[in-house]
Amino acid sequence: MAAWESRNRQDRRVRGGPAEQASAFRHLCRSSPWKWQSLRFEYLDRPLADPAAADDAAAGATDLVRAWLRRPGALRLETADGLVLYSTTGINDSRGGLYVSSTRKSWLLPPQLVTPVYDDAGLVRRRPEAAYGEPGFGNGRFSAALDPVELAGNAPVPLEFPNSNAVELGTISEVEHEGRPALETIVMPNPGYRPADAGAPLCRPGRTLVRIDAGTGVCVASRSLEDGADAYGHWLRILAVDEYMLDDLFLAESMNLTDVRRHISWDVPAG
Repeated sequence: MAAWESRNRQDRRVRGGPAEQASAFRHLCRSSPWKWQSLRFEYLDRPLADPAAADDAAAGATDLVRAWLRRPGALRLETADGLVLYSTTGINDSRGGLYVSSTRKSWLLPPQLVTPVYDDAGLVRRRPEAAYGEPGFGNGRFSAALDPVELAGNAPVPLEFPNSNAVELGTISEVEHEGRPALETIVMPNPGYRPADAGAPLCRPGRTLVRIDAGTGVCVASRSLEDGADAYGHWLRILAVDEYMLDDLFLAESMNLTDVRRHISWDVPAG
């Protein structure tokens, strides 16, 4: 029941004082693995100069990437012109070699098959040990945006230790991002911040503006506010959540069988 409520809850408002709002923001950053199974979206590996004109800016972007992602591990990427950049080809491969390696990590379950600790709003307060990881392309920021747990850590930190959170949060506000509710704030990394990809973190040293989609827990925008780094960040537009996606979408070659609804002609040679 808790998992259903976390995926279908309609009340997205942030309530309470600054401490409660900060906790809700961090819980949302931990919730992505349990909020969706497939996602169709557009992605730019840079921030938009004018978010107010996002539609026009994205439409004219030559570096726009369209993506179809189905957990776990299936990803298809196309350019705005429909050219396929990347498509998963091994989603049905045997996992025997992985398990023969007999490492503890190889036996971890996908996060969708384990139950986290939820808060009263249906968001994830504490994440269990699981086989986390999103498909990536280009750099680690792509994967980190889909599951921005690096902004919160796997669990709350003790209150008696100052600056022990991954990042410090500014004022949290409710905004709309591409027609969807989101939470926006300015984050500043602490010494304990551990990005998934050290070369492409969601937030660099100093101040970074981030937005987290309220319905999916995906980081839909980031932009560095430091001088000389205003071109660092990303922008993401969610087009559909939990669409049904066939295997053929992610395979290099279609594996369709014969469509028996079509008439098959039999050419009988003349005797």
